[in-house]
Amino acid sequence: MADKQISLPAKLINGGIAGLIGVTCVFPIDLAKTRLQNQQNGQRMYTSMSDCLIKTIRSEGYFGMYRGAAVNLTLVTPEKAIKLAANDFFRYQLSKDGQKLTLLKEMLAGCGAGTCQVIVTTPMEMLKIQLQDAGRIAAQKKILATQAQLPAQGGTQPVAEAPAIPRPTATQLTRDLLRSRGIAGLYKGLGATLLRDVPFSIVYFPLFANLNQLGQPASGEKSPFYVSFLAGCVAGSAAAVAVNPCDVVKTRLQSLQRGVNEDTYSGFLDCARKILRHEGPLAFLKGAYCRALVIAPLFGIAQVVYFLGIAESLLGLLQGPQA
Repeated sequence: MADKQISLPAKLINGGIAGLIGVTCVFPIDLAKTRLQNQQNGQRMYTSMSDCLIKTIRSEGYFGMYRGAAVNLTLVTPEKAIKLAANDFFRYQLSKDGQKLTLLKEMLAGCGAGTCQVIVTTPMEMLKIQLQDAGRIAAQKKILATQAQLPAQGGTQPVAEAPAIPRPTATQLTRDLLRSRGIAGLYKGLGATLLRDVPFSIVYFPLFANLNQLGQPASGEKSPFYVSFLAGCVAGSAAAVAVNPCDVVKTRLQSLQRGVNEDTYSGFLDCARKILRHEGPLAFLKGAYCRALVIAPLFGIAQVVYFLGIAESLLGLLQGPQA
């Protein structure tokens, strides 16, 4: 049976609600992922996700874990809405012949959804990464400044507190990027984002659809909400780990600020080559478990909101009873 035709406004609202709830829940883990992926060998500030979060709270306070959250909360609504609505749209178009979607068609629908979402994802990730990584860069410079004072003072006098390093805001970053590089500045790392998000959607959507189908009580009926949640979590985690190497490269390319003695990159292949040469193949899995912990509940919540049809209920209340 063909997938039923979607109500686009409802799907957009569902995607937005799901994104806002999900990001609020998991953003600190996403911050840890970014900082772990950006640190290079010899410049390790953090040893694990928990170590990163503890040090962030100590140096930046509790709300330091939410640096960049405003950008994500602003843009995650269109990003999630575009991804989920585009996948539904392509699934509907590919099932117009009345036949059940084949795995290939499900993958094509996911590919289309992943391609559409980078319109919003790339600038969102670009700004979010600068804000998330600012604390790591500031902490590293503070430590180096303190170490530099010790030999000069002979270790006999109290070390002066290093001056605080100003951290940029999202508005300031956007203005600077537009002024110096134009709109292309916000789309730095577009190719790497495509190489991450398109394969992610190709893996995620077919896997979710088939896992969710296992929990359907009868043909044509919706799966229970807990089945949708678990299917979203499992499919999201699997897809996140599968594309983590591309996510590491994308994070490095989109980081404008570098720590002391850290490599710079001219493009995707140059970045991948330097990571492999200087840090080894395991570097491509940096932050993989963080990313899995972020994506699992994020997409689990998204699919629950989506399948419960919260937006359809809200729109129904606004429209009132039909004559």
